[in-house]
Amino acid sequence: MSKKAQIKLDSIVKLLNYVLGYRPDEFGLIPDPDGYIPVKELLKAIHEEENYGYVRESHIREILLGPDRFSFECINQRIRSLERRFVTDFTIPCPELPVILYAPIRRRAHAHVMEKGLSAGNHKYLLLTLEKDFAERIGRRTDPEPVLLEIRAHEAGRTGNRFTAFGDLFLTKEIPVRFIAGPPVPKEVIEQHILSEQQKMQKEKSIRRQLGFEAGTFALQSPKDSADKKQRVKGKKVKGWKEEVRGMRRTKR
Repeated sequence: MSKKAQIKLDSIVKLLNYVLGYRPDEFGLIPDPDGYIPVKELLKAIHEEENYGYVRESHIREILLGPDRFSFECINQRIRSLERRFVTDFTIPCPELPVILYAPIRRRAHAHVMEKGLSAGNHKYLLLTLEKDFAERIGRRTDPEPVLLEIRAHEAGRTGNRFTAFGDLFLTKEIPVRFIAGPPVPKEVIEQHILSEQQKMQKEKSIRRQLGFEAGTFALQSPKDSADKKQRVKGKKVKGWKEEVRGMRRTKR
């Protein structure tokens, strides 16, 4: 390895030590309870740093094979520092909430959020920030032009919404729509949202119809099935061809 390449690698190691071991919150990253962060999310955050846009997963793999490999642990595309200076207990409620926090969302979710509110969904927590610029930076990781929402956090907390703080970030599971303020939803986005909801309903209706769950439908029954059912109710067994042949033999005798 050239001296220049080694200097770059050493610089990445220092950055990883800081991000994974000290302040993941400064980079808009939330580790799991064991301190792991998805490599994909880590790289997105690193690329936002000046002079680190060149970093690739191959650099991380090289570090994990080099002399600094004992500083990190990587399992199933998730990485953590083995020496962490932060606590990942997200059950502790935030004692003091700011009046306003900011949440970034994707443009295609704009109409839905303004109608239904925010929910963590498949993610464990909603991520909120005190600074608008920081929220926009995080939002650009999933949408080049994210929509920024103002969250009346203090009011939401007073009415029962649970928030927890992780460094410079605030986490919660859901935010009702009455505590959310944002830019008006563009007309074309509303139309697309309505069309999407209609298509979703039609798909669900089609599935129910195929499974026989459509309201007002019933399973058809053949005359033979009906006759068999009546005979079973009377306690009689339905005669098959063997029984009919035996009956004919008895008659001949």
